Parts: sequence; structure tokens; C-alpha cells
Amino acid sequence: MSAEPGTVRPGGRTARVRAAVLRAAGDVLAEQGFAHLDLADVARRAEVGKTTVYRRWGNVTGLVTDLLADMAEQSLPRTETGSVLGDLRANAALVQRTLADPRQGPLFRAVIAAAACDARTAQALARFYEVRVAEWVPCVEQGVERGELPPGTDPATVVRAVSAPLYYTLLTSGVAPDPASADRAAEAAVAAAKAGAYGGTP
Repeated sequence: MSAEPGTVRPGGRTARVRAAVLRAAGDVLAEQGFAHLDLADVARRAEVGKTTVYRRWGNVTGLVTDLLADMAEQSLPRTETGSVLGDLRANAALVQRTLADPRQGPLFRAVIAAAACDARTAQALARFYEVRVAEWVPCVEQGVERGELPPGTDPATVVRAVSAPLYYTLLTSGVAPDPASADRAAEAAVAAAKAGAYGGTP
């Protein structure tokens, strides 16, 4: 029985094959969307055997699941500036740059669209964001410890509140948010948190 995509720790040639296949899958998603993602086409683009791709990933959803797992692993670590506003501005800037990227922006739009009608893709996307939110949660926890935010503030909710308006801009207008929008999103999330909107008592 084959292992679930992403559970085998690759090395050597296996790692190179995985990297090439995931890069090709990301290219297709960014260029053409989820509906045009085909394992045979991905294998051709990656210059690997079609049988290898089918054996390793099984189907399109398995491939997208592994792609999202890889993206979560490769994402930049959190920035710690010494203040919760500075940290969350860095978080917002990272999200903004990702969504404005000519490859990453369309790729995320394609995966989000696919998640709306495919349960496994939705689970994989939720796991991706779970990993990324967890990476930045300590910044909010440290803000509470320093007295910048009220005790009882829900750190994960604050981190999500930073990203939410940036994704909303992209998904509803088709236009990537700009750096000024990222700053505003961070400032608004911190102001709301200070007011107790995210579980704390101001």
C-alpha cells in the first residue's frame, strides 16, 4: 500500500523528482488553474516518467495536497521585531508579497477555488494555513506577555485577522493588495486586539 503523499521522507533522486513534479504542478495551477491540472502533463513538464507520478501521488488531489505541504515547509519563518505591531506588519508584508507574486498569486487563487468543491483539497489548504498561522502565533503571545495586548487575546485569531483583508482584496477584485494595504491590515488587527475584539479584556 502506498504511503500518503508527503509522508515519505525523500532523499537523493526521489527528492529531485518530487521537487520537479511539484514545481511543474505549481506552474500549471498558476497558468491554467486546477481544472487543467493533469498528472500526465505534469510528468511531461517535469521530465519524469508518468508511471512514477501516478504511483507516488495517485491523483490530482494527492498532488495538490503534497504541493501545499511543501509550500508550508518552504515558507519563510516569522520575523520578530520586538513589538507586536512590527511583527504583524512583517507578517502582512509577507502575505502581500506572496499574493502579488506573478506565480504565487494565481496559484493560490486556483487552489482556493478548487478547495470550494473538493474536500481533500480543502483539507490540505486548511492544513497549510494551520501551519502558517502556528508559525506566527508566538509573535502575538509575546505581545501579550509584554503587555501590548490584553490577557486572554486569541493569538491565532489575530494572525488570521491580519491576512483576511488581503485575501479578500485579491479574491473579490482580482487585484493583489499593495504594501500600504498590508500595513493597514496589521494596524487594524492590532487596534482591534487592543480593544479586546479577539478574546482579551482591554
